[in-house]
Amino acid sequence: MLYDLNIAWSPNTSAADLERTLRFSASLGYDVVALNHTIGAPVPPIVTNPLPIYDPPSATATVISSSSSTSPSTVQPKLPTILRRATLVLSESAQNHRLPQLVSAYDILAVRPVTDDSFQSACLKLDEISIISLDLTVRQPFTLRPKPCMAAVARGVRFEVCYSQVLQGPAPAHILGSKGSKDGGGGGGSGGHTGGAGTIVDARARATFIGNVSSLIRATRGRGIIISSEAKSVLGLRAPADVLNLLNVWGLSSDRATEGIGPLPRGVVVNEGLKRSGFRGVVNIVGHADREKADVEMAEAGDGSAQVALGKPQDKKGKKNKNQDMNNNGAKKRKTGDGTNNPAPTHVNENTTPAGEGEEPPMRKRQAKKLKAALRNKQADGSVANA
Repeated sequence: MLYDLNIAWSPNTSAADLERTLRFSASLGYDVVALNHTIGAPVPPIVTNPLPIYDPPSATATVISSSSSTSPSTVQPKLPTILRRATLVLSESAQNHRLPQLVSAYDILAVRPVTDDSFQSACLKLDEISIISLDLTVRQPFTLRPKPCMAAVARGVRFEVCYSQVLQGPAPAHILGSKGSKDGGGGGGSGGHTGGAGTIVDARARATFIGNVSSLIRATRGRGIIISSEAKSVLGLRAPADVLNLLNVWGLSSDRATEGIGPLPRGVVVNEGLKRSGFRGVVNIVGHADREKADVEMAEAGDGSAQVALGKPQDKKGKKNKNQDMNNNGAKKRKTGDGTNNPAPTHVNENTTPAGEGEEPPMRKRQAKKLKAALRNKQADGSVANA
């Protein structure tokens, strides 16, 4: 299965354009996609998920017949599996207490650090996130060093590379505003200067993007990198084979790039699902018991255990009395002169049953030793008398 965990969404995105982008991604071969909602600071105290909800994909594609009878009917590709994701622009550590609310509202949570402190916190401390997404078209205020990056990869956090950042998008508004408008409102000379500035900015953004991707690959050794599109329309999407070739040109090996659109994003989706539907990633929560019913069952179980606890000393006492009776019966036996043991004529326990005719009671080891000693003494006395 192929994954694209970043399809850009904004409140200005129309439903028709969004559905067209989703269907086009399915036609390219992507099975699971995620709609991404970027949230800036400050995070509202009550978090709501504005992303649209789509039904699960059906087994068959939708057939749309044309209006004319001569043209053949066209088959519209089905929608992929759609997840809902939030990307928080992280600038201060004070925003971290809002992360559990975002986790409960979205399927996947990612952060985009913009300062050195927030980047270090995302790599080493934050447990709620699963993706670190960077805007690679601008110079980062921090250095991508191997130690924090490899620590994040070891914790299961993945770094995201969005290839559509370099394939589309106009120049930044603050740069275009300082040079003039794109339409050339300041005259012919300023219009030409503005067009040149836009071209320079695009080329500079592409060079910065490639440099940042190379630094990220060098810091992580190509591990833990997932590849997404961050496409705002169908123009920002590329086929999986084109994405692999593009990342291979930028320095990522083919094996690592294949993992970036398959196994690694799948692991992110599975782990995020376990966080929300399981207990510590081990026990899957399938339902909750009723409070009153559980209390009644616990009370009944407590009464039964109390009765058993009360009955145990009585059982032990009964066994002790039985053993004492057996010892008393053995102690009442007396030894006769011929070396045999006969029971003394005393009272016998009523619960005991007499032995049958011809049967002898079992002899104890102590009694057997005494009998052997008496026989040896008798034989010794006989040998002395014969001498």
